[in-house]
Amino acid sequence: MKFVVAVFQSSLGKKYVMAVTGLVLVLFVIGHMLGNLQVFLGREKLNQYAAVLKASPELLWGVRGALLVAVGLHLLSAALLLRQNSDARIAENERREPVDSTLASRTMIASGIILFTFIVFHLLHYTAHQIDPSYAEMRDAAGRHDVYGMVVRGFSNPVVSGFYIFSMALLCMHISHGASAMLQSLGLRTERNRTWIENAARTLGLVLFIGYTSIPVAVLMKWVQ
Repeated sequence: MKFVVAVFQSSLGKKYVMAVTGLVLVLFVIGHMLGNLQVFLGREKLNQYAAVLKASPELLWGVRGALLVAVGLHLLSAALLLRQNSDARIAENERREPVDSTLASRTMIASGIILFTFIVFHLLHYTAHQIDPSYAEMRDAAGRHDVYGMVVRGFSNPVVSGFYIFSMALLCMHISHGASAMLQSLGLRTERNRTWIENAARTLGLVLFIGYTSIPVAVLMKWVQ
């Protein structure tokens, strides 16, 4: 416990926590996208993939628990760093100027809050089935939970798809800046490789945005039904 307190009392410690938890979350986002894209392989493939995941509930809930901890620590360290920076500006009577910054970097906190709201909604919608309880009863011809049908029904609602696409835009903008900042905090970004890393981070954000949003777009366009 003393170690945890010491970490959060240190500015460098909070940055390390943000970087490590950010890395965990980025890896999950990539893996989650690859799993979701199996919707384009058809009902059988996606439902089989979902069934394999649900066959190991201990592993599945272990991963979910680890992700919740990572999200919580990421938000906590971000809030503490924001307060610390705000206190420093007030103490030095500085005027905040968005010099050498991007829209992504200036909206990290706001996008983080909106993304947290989206995560809660997404879990209630597709995992807990609280938005539409009928999802829990959906089954395919093999008697498995019909995740494919659930995805199609959910994204057939333009409001749900619109919120999803908007949230993915914020997520990918968040990652495009956060991935580069994360490597800087870990000491892996230098002046020599800075441009390459920043371009790679933007490319990653763009690829993730295309991958994730292709699903609701395909459903709305009736390419997946």
